[in-house]
Amino acid sequence: MDWGLFAIFLAACGAAATTGSMFMPGEWYRALSKPPWTPPNWVFPVVWTTLYISSAVAAARVAPLEGSAHAMAFWAMQIAFNTLWTPVFFGLRRIKAGFVVMIGLWIAVAGTTVTFLQLDWIAGALFVPYLIWVSVAGALNGSVWMRNPNAVQPAE
Repeated sequence: MDWGLFAIFLAACGAAATTGSMFMPGEWYRALSKPPWTPPNWVFPVVWTTLYISSAVAAARVAPLEGSAHAMAFWAMQIAFNTLWTPVFFGLRRIKAGFVVMIGLWIAVAGTTVTFLQLDWIAGALFVPYLIWVSVAGALNGSVWMRNPNAVQPAE
């Protein structure tokens, strides 16, 4: 693995992760009705740290390969949607818009998973937990939206 590529992809993941510290859930999110299967708050940073590291490793494995253009385009798409979701959901407090972003994220992660699997099975396998997590996160976002149809509130 090219450690320079890994560092670049990890830096991109780190940039995406900073939105989590810039737009904290806060009281607004705590007050929302959530399904009983909502993971505890401590799970989110643990899972995301693991997924970001796996994503950077996978991208570093695929980027130098012949024919990786579409795979890397999907990777760029997923990190863009990943970065966008937190400011939309927690920053703007737009649950429905967050769900729309989540759909884009799911499509991008699915596309990354499939294209990575075609080029390097290990890289593709590293993306499978991310696809599972984004599926859960999308279901959670959708459930919160359905349970709180009038919760749109301007950020303070």
